[in-house]
Amino acid sequence: MEDPTDLFTRLRPRLFGVAYRMLGSAAEAEDVVQDVWLRWHGAEREDIANPEAWLVATTTRRAIDGLRLARHAREHYVGMWLPEPLLIDDSATPEYVLETASDLSLAFLNVLERLAPDARAAFLLRDVFDQDYDVVARTLGKTEAACRQIVHRARLQLRQERPRYNVPQDVHQRLMRRFAEAVSSGDFATMKALMAESAVLVGDGGGIVTSFPQPLRGGVRIAQLLYAPQLRRRDQLRIVPAMFNGRMGLLRYFDGMLESAMAFDTDGERIVEILVQRNPHKLQRLLEQRVTSIR
Repeated sequence: MEDPTDLFTRLRPRLFGVAYRMLGSAAEAEDVVQDVWLRWHGAEREDIANPEAWLVATTTRRAIDGLRLARHAREHYVGMWLPEPLLIDDSATPEYVLETASDLSLAFLNVLERLAPDARAAFLLRDVFDQDYDVVARTLGKTEAACRQIVHRARLQLRQERPRYNVPQDVHQRLMRRFAEAVSSGDFATMKALMAESAVLVGDGGGIVTSFPQPLRGGVRIAQLLYAPQLRRRDQLRIVPAMFNGRMGLLRYFDGMLESAMAFDTDGERIVEILVQRNPHKLQRLLEQRVTSIR
């Protein structure tokens, strides 16, 4: 039998992946995993028939509790709340990046916020982690029939709100590099040309730094907003392409300090949505959390 500590260490990326997708916060996910470790350390293991299933179920239940508390706090959040981005380490394999591009993207995590905690857990366990319905049922303490209905309703609810385009990684990256070059050089014409007319920008300042209280709509308006620093702070600006949450995005620095992390949804030719994380607390954790493997 595998050593309990070795087993937990081996499964830790998977447990973190469950908690992070549930909570949208690396810090909160780490707290959940640490709590599960303490529970695992004190558990009567001879009564646990399937340790991996026990750990995943315990993580999910703990994340559901955490999400219920977080949702209450987010109701009083200043401005719009966005998930906390995870910076993918340069050593991550192309296969890993491809695997996580859809179900770990910030756009997808943001859409998951529409689901109630139990529905979010059931959907993730079934459609992302490919768990059988009997496992979902035991985890949530519900019947299999009830879980099938929960997952079905969650799929319907998300169908109209999930990211609309399945763009290959190389196509997405080429567009991001073009846009990064245009922003860095102050090429407003190209910036505007790469924005869809109906593009949307959502920003999260956490009430600490300025951000829009509502989504900003319109490709031209968004291009003007992103171009504005060129008029007054061009020498201080640096744009760095970076991989986070399975997709290439852009990190924006002023005077060497990280000011924002921008995640993009595109149709392969133009940018249709930008999620801008400006909350300094989340940006600090972004720099501290270098992730090579989340399952």
